[in-house]
Parts: sequence; structure tokens; C-alpha cells
Amino acid sequence: MSSAETIENTPHSDAETSLLTPEGETLTEHDHEHQDHDGHDHAGHDHSHEGHQHGPILNPECVREVKIEAPVEEVDKAFARVVKEYKKHTRIPGFRAGKVPESVVRRRFAEQIKKDVVESLLPERFQAAISAAGIVPVSQPQLTGLTLEEGKALEGAAVFEVVPAFSLDGYQDVTVPKPTVEATEEEFQNELKQLRESRATVETVEEDRPLVDGDWAQISYNGQVQVAEGETAPPLAGQDALVEIGGAETLTAFTEALRGSKVGQELQVEVTYPADYTENNLAGKTVAYNVEVKAIKKRNLPELNDEFATELGDYENLAALETRIREHLLATKQRQSEQEVREALFAALNEKFPFPVPESLVQQQVDARLDRGLRALASQGMNPEMMRKLDFTRLRAAQRDSAVGEVKTSLLLDRIADKEDIAVTDEEVDHEIYLAALQSREPVETLRARLTEDGGLARIREQLRREKTASLLYNRLPAA
Repeated sequence: MSSAETIENTPHSDAETSLLTPEGETLTEHDHEHQDHDGHDHAGHDHSHEGHQHGPILNPECVREVKIEAPVEEVDKAFARVVKEYKKHTRIPGFRAGKVPESVVRRRFAEQIKKDVVESLLPERFQAAISAAGIVPVSQPQLTGLTLEEGKALEGAAVFEVVPAFSLDGYQDVTVPKPTVEATEEEFQNELKQLRESRATVETVEEDRPLVDGDWAQISYNGQVQVAEGETAPPLAGQDALVEIGGAETLTAFTEALRGSKVGQELQVEVTYPADYTENNLAGKTVAYNVEVKAIKKRNLPELNDEFATELGDYENLAALETRIREHLLATKQRQSEQEVREALFAALNEKFPFPVPESLVQQQVDARLDRGLRALASQGMNPEMMRKLDFTRLRAAQRDSAVGEVKTSLLLDRIADKEDIAVTDEEVDHEIYLAALQSREPVETLRARLTEDGGLARIREQLRREKTASLLYNRLPAA
């Protein structure tokens, strides 16, 4: 994640399209193609919301409230309009289409009619109320104290979260160390070594001699994990496995047992794996192995010359390859250093400018972090059944502190961008869409249409603006 990619959701109001009932239920457009099912009388249906989650928890320091009102004349007109629509589309056995008595419609669909009236009256009045107050909600509004009956004026209030006002005085003076980055000769040689090793060839040693450090032993093995009395563990077995004698990734017990042995020799080896071993089924376990040396292999590294360079790519000679390696190494270290400095700068800004954070944005960010984590687990082979067994309450709690920091950083960057008059051009957005289209392998215009529909374009523009703001702050830092 780049430094500016700290919050996944644009903190804009969703109230333009929906409001919440007093019970916390989202109101959406109602389907008027009602069917009366045998034995299912809507009038007797239990519409209580006992046991339902009554809306998300809000941060009291970020909560605002506006009154929502409508005169009795508008309320009565809304009820009449909705009832007329229900009467027109309702299908009930025993009545012709469109001829169901109004009293039956009102009785059977009372709750749905009331919800549709709320949906028709509230959004426009809510928008007018927040516009008059100069407030921008960042959470879904929740209705409180709602009075809605025919013959009475509508009265109620909408409660929601906003980003509170906070000072940015002195943000230009916040600094953190910005070290000079260099690539050492040792790092360059390590890069060169890894490159040679990636092109190494392996051949069998025909000479009758013992294994020495640097050799690769080709072995077959059988092993048994040692377990407590009464427990069992499946046997381990393998053919033609390669083990590097004295290799950095080779367990000491294997090196010591195999060093000095010859082809055809059979050995018994007891290996205790470290607790942090990469294979969980062996971590911290002791295994008794029977090993047979099948062959000695020798790895041959290619010579460092112009031919080696030209085989790797469009390099004129070895000197050109070495120059490219040094440039790549330095660029990588500079990116890492910049990322670390940015994170330190964000932490310093968060510390200097404390302010309460809307809980709705925090929970959105927790969701985004969990989504990334679950996608990563899925890519590593975790199946849905295993995911369902995860303790999501604990996982959400573990993500909270990071999510709060990321939301605060995003809000700070947004405010600083306002101060600095930072804007994102259409060309910059187009470039991001082009790169995303290449990655997703879909036509640019198809992707653009999808992003326009789901609000993705606004998020891309927002993230680019934050990235430009973060770059501005980083470039202003004095070099160490």
C-alpha cells in the first residue's frame, strides 16, 4: 500500500440515496408488485425489530443532528400517492386487478406503505437540512423521534457523523529525519551473486568422493515424527530431494550427518525443527530420518562476462548490466526509505494534530483491511470453510488501531491538500485508469464505465490527490 493509500472509502455522504428508519433499517425503493400468498396475511405479520442491530455505533464527539419536518398537507399527499400505487399494482385473490378496496390495501400493507412514504418525504428534506446547516455527513443518517401519521405533520431528527473541525496551524513545521540513501558495494555484490545463482546449472559429480560443503546431496528419505504416547503422526517420505551441504537454508543436523558421506551410504538422522519453521506440521517437532545418498550434485555458476550480460537482456556488455543493477538497487532502497520516512511523517502529524475520528470511517477501514487480508489468505490456499472458522471479532479488534491511524492520516492529507490548492488533472486520472486496465486485462472504456457507476473514479481522484500531497510534504523535508 502506498503512503497516500490510507483509507479505502471516500468520506462523503450516502444520505443522498437512502435514510434509515428509527430501527436502523435502510430504506430502499419498494417493489409494488405485491402478491397475497395463501395463509400469509400481511396485517398479522410481526414487523417488530427486536433483536435487530439498531444501526452502527457512532463516535459521540463526531455526531451531529438536524431536524426533519414536513407539513401535514405534504404528509397526506404522500400517503395518498403511495396508497394509489399499491392499489394499482396489488394482486389479491377475489379482487380484479386494480380494484382492491383501499381499506384492504391500507390494512395489509400498512408497514410497507409507511416506509415508502418515509422514503418519498425524507431524502429531499434531509438534504435541505444539512445544506442549510453547512454539514457534510460521512455516515448513514439514523432517524430518531420520528412521527409519521396521516393527518399529522412529520417531525423527527437525523443523527449522523461528520469530520470535526481541527486546526492545521504549523503543519509546515512538522519534520522527521530524511536520511541520504546509498547502495553499498556489499549490497551490489549480493545482487550480482543472486543473479548468477538464478542462472546456475546443476550436474552430477562422477568422481568417487565424499560430500563437502557446497555440494548438493540427492537423497531419498523416510521419517517419523516423534509424538507423545497415545498420539500418532503420518510418516514422511521423499525421493530425489536435494540438500545443500552447509547451505544457509539447510538445517545443521542434515549438514553434519551428510558431510563426508558417499553415494550409496545409508544414514540415520534425528532432526529437531525450530519453532518458527516455515512448514507448520514440522515446526518445533523432532523427526527420526532414514536417509540414503543417491548422488552428489555440483552447481556451476556462469562466468561474469559480456556473454552472460547479453543473455540476460538488452545489455551491450557486462558493464551495462552492472550499471543497471546498481541503478535498480539504489532505486529500490530509495523507495523503501521514502516509504519509511512518509510513515514517520504521518505519525508525527497525527501526534501534533489530535482530533476525534468518525467511527463509521474507522469501521469502513477495518473492513477494507480485513478484505485485503482474506484475499491474501485465499491466494495462499485457504478455503472458505477455513475462513469461516476465523475469529472475526478478534481480527477486527486487532485491525482497529491501524485503521484509526490510516483514517486520521487521510483526513489530514485532505485538509492539507485544501490548504495547498492541490488538484488532480483528468490526464492523471486517465493514466491511472489505463494502468488499471492493463492490470485487469479489460478495455479502458469498459473499466471507466464501471468505475464511474460504482464511484471508483472519485476514489481514484481522491487517492491521487492524497499521494500528491504526501509527495509534496516529503519533498519539503530537509535532507539529513
